[in-house]
Amino acid sequence: MFTPRNILTLTVCVLLSSCSSVQTPQPPTNSETTYLSEATPLVAWGKRSGEGYFSADGSQMIFQSEGEADNPFYQIYLRDLKTGKTQRVSPGIGKTTCAWIHPNNNKALYASTHEDPHYLQKVQKELERRKNKSHKRYAWDFDPTYDIYAYDFKTNLNTNLTQTMGYDAEGSYSPDGKLIVFGSNRSAYDKDLTSDEKQQLEKDPGYFMDLYVMNADGSNVQQLTDKPGYDGGPFFSPDGTKIVWRHFSADGRTAEIFLMNRDGSDKKQLTKLGALSWAPYFHPSGEYIIFSSNLEGHRNFELYIVDSNGENTPVRVTYTNGFDGLPVFHPDGSSLAWATTRTPTKESQIYSSRWDDNAARRALGLF
Repeated sequence: MFTPRNILTLTVCVLLSSCSSVQTPQPPTNSETTYLSEATPLVAWGKRSGEGYFSADGSQMIFQSEGEADNPFYQIYLRDLKTGKTQRVSPGIGKTTCAWIHPNNNKALYASTHEDPHYLQKVQKELERRKNKSHKRYAWDFDPTYDIYAYDFKTNLNTNLTQTMGYDAEGSYSPDGKLIVFGSNRSAYDKDLTSDEKQQLEKDPGYFMDLYVMNADGSNVQQLTDKPGYDGGPFFSPDGTKIVWRHFSADGRTAEIFLMNRDGSDKKQLTKLGALSWAPYFHPSGEYIIFSSNLEGHRNFELYIVDSNGENTPVRVTYTNGFDGLPVFHPDGSSLAWATTRTPTKESQIYSSRWDDNAARRALGLF
């Protein structure tokens, strides 16, 4: 299961860098039990699911899944983790991705194309392709009709917060609920492009992706990054002062983890692995970050941790062939949830495991 916020924007042909500046992760323990225990399915919904994010109080999880019989694209669902009750949040039409629950638990945001006048044709085309089992190399769809919506749990109403041509997605609230950080390639649609830029947009829409921050009502949009290459998957630190994200090289071959102040200042590169490293997420302590990387092979994504200052080399967490990505910590730091293909069907679902914070701190030299 691959999605954007945290890649799934993948360009899976990767050349690993061999330059001396590339980090070498600490010697492996060769065992997931160093950090994880009792790994079990948390969400197994639809053909595949992923991008599961906890509510601030840890009682709910919002996630995306291919769960509708008449729509092959992801839709957004909310699950009560105590009762297991699951409800669809998105309209059920078009494409959706990248959801997040407001810290007050009164609304959620997600990206969707359900106002695209051509969404039915796109759904039918995808259904026909899957029916005929025609092969298509994976590439995330930067549909320019994606917008970010706020869904009110009481009124069941959706509000379009972006209303701008271009791919607007990968949004998350700040801890106080006042801000939303998100990714967008709107800059490629609000100006006249040169012939070279038009070719680049056709070839790789992610090249124009930058990070933005706006008020929770969609007002006062401010651009935070402006370098060539895909900036995406942003999240606020637990105290709301920092933003972690991943940046693709301009050629799309590698991605690294970066950190900046929430106003876009003091940008700092935390990893130098020369691979596709993405989907960073803070531990509730704010002292370290977990992320996914294909350092072990372009189709084998594993989880790693790195200290928030980037002073130590990353430490490997998982040791299961296939896809392990989109990791998120429970708000109390006691457990980890992530998307994985270690399932009977080899399709991605969301697993959960107890997390050994002490072991992680020892490995990162934080004691």
